[in-house]
Amino acid sequence: MSAVKMLSYIKRDSPVHHLNGVTKLITFLAWTIVCMLSYDTRVLLAAMVLSIVIFRLAKIHLKEVGFVLAFIFFFLLLNDAAIYVFSPEEGVKIYGTRHLIFQISDRYTLTQEQLFYLFNVTLKYLTVVPIALLFLLTTDPSEFAASLTGIGVPYRISYAVSITLRYIADIQTDFHNISQAQQARGVDLSKKTGLKKRISGISIIAVPLIFSSLDRIDLISNAMDLRGFGKKEKRTWYRARPFQVMDYCVIGSVLFLSIIGLFITFSDGQRFFNPFLG
Repeated sequence: MSAVKMLSYIKRDSPVHHLNGVTKLITFLAWTIVCMLSYDTRVLLAAMVLSIVIFRLAKIHLKEVGFVLAFIFFFLLLNDAAIYVFSPEEGVKIYGTRHLIFQISDRYTLTQEQLFYLFNVTLKYLTVVPIALLFLLTTDPSEFAASLTGIGVPYRISYAVSITLRYIADIQTDFHNISQAQQARGVDLSKKTGLKKRISGISIIAVPLIFSSLDRIDLISNAMDLRGFGKKEKRTWYRARPFQVMDYCVIGSVLFLSIIGLFITFSDGQRFFNPFLG
């Protein structure tokens, strides 16, 4: 799938798509809280396996999110490298033991504890990213806004969320169109050109992209004002979807698993699973 279609709603016939938007939001928030709080490898591995299973159930193909995953993985490696550069003994401080693999210099050493800590940091992101992508790719913006209103969120806020989700795809479309126009004028942005030249070409695209975004915001604001948006306290939604039995089952299961995950994480009084003791 081209970059134009990335991070936008993909309509599919899957159990995940049939869930209410609020159900997916609660799942995403609970999942993120548990995975960000926990450094327990057992919990994170279980969450990662479960996220892969859910990803398969949603019928989202890897090629449709491949570029995004590669981009995230690059910054994930950059984050691990930065952690090591600024705190090469962080794992030793956390786990309280020191198993040296080899010494690079007086400051920089490679220990089993540091590698295990970096593994857990990487694992945390690998558990959250698939669920975040699923939330964006399987949630229709209008339906999600209607669901938020149904649980008591003011419709003005719900509509703002809906526009934000829709705007992700719009920005990508504008970027693609501007990029095609610049390439037609001789600006080479292909993989054949050097990295410096590609960055320079992308910076040229940024200026018209910002102005087109501002024009779109102004157009939408004027259209909403002319139609009297926000004048009344309530509104109806065309894409409203009521809660089904499956929604309640999923929410209950997610909350139950979240409690179990937090219990396992903090059962010994700390967030870190320590395999170096005993």
